[in-house]
Amino acid sequence: MQSKNILILGSGAREHAFAWKLKQSPKVKNIFVAPGNAGTDSIAQNINISINNFDSVKEVVIKNNIDLVLVGPEEPIVNGIVDYFEVDEILKNIPIIAPNKQGAKLEGSKSFAKNFMLKYNIPTAKYHVVTEQNIDEGISFLSSFAPPYVLKADGLAAGKGVLIINSKDDAINSLRDILEGKFGSSGKKVVIEQFLQGIEMSCFILTDSTNYLLLPEAKDYKRIGEGDTGLNTGGMGAVSPVPFVDDKLIKKINDLIIHRTIYGLKAEKINYKGFVFIGLMINDGEPYVIEYNVRMGDPETEVVLPRINNDFFDLLEATWNGTLNEQKINISEKTFVTIITASKGYPEHYEKGKIISGLNKVSESIVFHSGTLLKDGNVITNGGRVLAVSSQGNNIQNAVRNSLNTLQNIHFDGIYYRKDIGFEFE
Repeated sequence: MQSKNILILGSGAREHAFAWKLKQSPKVKNIFVAPGNAGTDSIAQNINISINNFDSVKEVVIKNNIDLVLVGPEEPIVNGIVDYFEVDEILKNIPIIAPNKQGAKLEGSKSFAKNFMLKYNIPTAKYHVVTEQNIDEGISFLSSFAPPYVLKADGLAAGKGVLIINSKDDAINSLRDILEGKFGSSGKKVVIEQFLQGIEMSCFILTDSTNYLLLPEAKDYKRIGEGDTGLNTGGMGAVSPVPFVDDKLIKKINDLIIHRTIYGLKAEKINYKGFVFIGLMINDGEPYVIEYNVRMGDPETEVVLPRINNDFFDLLEATWNGTLNEQKINISEKTFVTIITASKGYPEHYEKGKIISGLNKVSESIVFHSGTLLKDGNVITNGGRVLAVSSQGNNIQNAVRNSLNTLQNIHFDGIYYRKDIGFEFE
C-alpha cells in the first residue's frame, strides 16, 4: 500500500493532536502542518503560510504531493476552502475533510443554525433574529420572558460574540451596541435566545454526508477561574468520558439531535464531509443544542482523540469515500483529562516570548502545544493558551492528579492553570 502524505491546517493543540494521532497510522508517510507550532515541529514538517490564502494552500498541496487535507480551525472552512478545492481542476479529487461553505453556516451564522434547528425539529432554546430593521421586535421578544438573556452576534467573533445578561435594560443596550458594531460585521444580525439552565457537554460526530460515527463525548471548562468563575476563555481544560452521560441520554441525543441534523444536511443537499461539534445543554435529562461548530473543539480534541483506538487515517479516508458505515468506532474506557496552561493575563492582555522549560521531563502525560514557537533552540510562548497537558486515569480525579504531577515539571514566566478541572464530579 502506498503511504500517504497528509496536510493539517492550523496551529493549535487540536492540530498537534491530529498530527500525533495520524503519526500512529502505518498508512501515513509524511505529515505537514501549516503553520503549526513547536509541538507539531517535533513530529511533522511545519509550513509557514496563511491558511486563509487558498492559493498558498494549493501550492503546498501540489509541491508536497498531498493525499489528504484535514482542516482544523473554523475560519478557512467558513471562508470556503472546500468550495475552492471543488472547482479547481488539480485539487478537486484530493480529499479534504471539512464541510463546504453552505455547511459551514452551521457555525458561521447563528441565525442559519437556529433556523435549521427549527426546520428540522431539533431541540434548542427559543430565539428571535434581530437586525437594525426589526429591533423593535427584538425588544418585544426580550419582554416576553424573564432574564437572563442570551445575545449572540450572528457571525464569527473569535469566541467573544456571546453575552449573557441579567437585566432587560442592559440587554436592550447591548443589543443596540452589537448592531452598531461592537463585534464588527459579525453583529449585523443578533440572535436573542432564552437562557437554558442545566449542565453543558460536547458531542462530536464524523460524517460523510450520509453516515456518521459518534465519537467520545467531552465536557470543557470555559471560565478562567477555579469553580467556573471569572471571564470566559477558549477553554481551560476538558474531561472524557462525562460521568453523567448514560445509554439513555446517548439515545436521546442520537434520536432527537444527530439523526435530525444528518437528515437536515441531506435534505438541504449540503456536501458535508467532516466533523460536527454539537454543544449541548442537558436540562432535567433532556438535551438541547446550544450551538454547532463545523470542526473539532479545542481543548476537547485533546481528550477525545486519545480515547479512539481506531487508525485515524482509516476514519478520515472513509469520510471522504462515503464509507463510514463500514467503520466501527473503537473507544477506550480509560478516562482522559487535559489541563490548559495559559499566559499570565489571559484571556485579556498577555505577553508572549516566555521560555518554556521542563518539557523534556514529561513521561506520564501527552503535552499538546497550542500557543508555542521555536526560537533560537528554545520553545517559547506564543499565545494565550500555551499547552494542553493530557493524562489518562481510572477516573477523573486520578487523571487530573496525573496532569497536575506533570505540570510540576513544566514552567514559564506567568504560567497559570486551573487545578480543579472536573471538580463537580469529585
